[in-house]
Amino acid sequence: MITKPKIIIICGPTASGKTSTAIRIAQRFKGEIIGADSMQVYKYMDIGTAKPTGIERSCVPHHLIDIIAPDEHFDAQKYTRLAHETVMKLYSHGITPFIVGGTGLYIKALVHGLLDRKSTR
Repeated sequence: MITKPKIIIICGPTASGKTSTAIRIAQRFKGEIIGADSMQVYKYMDIGTAKPTGIERSCVPHHLIDIIAPDEHFDAQKYTRLAHETVMKLYSHGITPFIVGGTGLYIKALVHGLLDRKSTR
């Protein structure tokens, strides 16, 4: 039987307080944050993305932020693979994964997959 790791998801629009809320809760429950934002994955794109500041990132480890150059291809499939690997790594170390961001497609793809399994049969 495959055990599905428990994750905490904090989702909402830009500048709604997701990061500060996630940091407070993650500190309390020994968690780390996995970004779920289609713009925050890009390096150098700091304006208009509400990326966590350096101080915020020093409070709790953050993953999948500033991981690719702006001219590189990135999509929900790649996000799902990287996020799943990160979730499993954290889970194996007893760390609670917090999925935090505003890109609903990324969150949906991570939790439910990209394809409707019924339509692929």
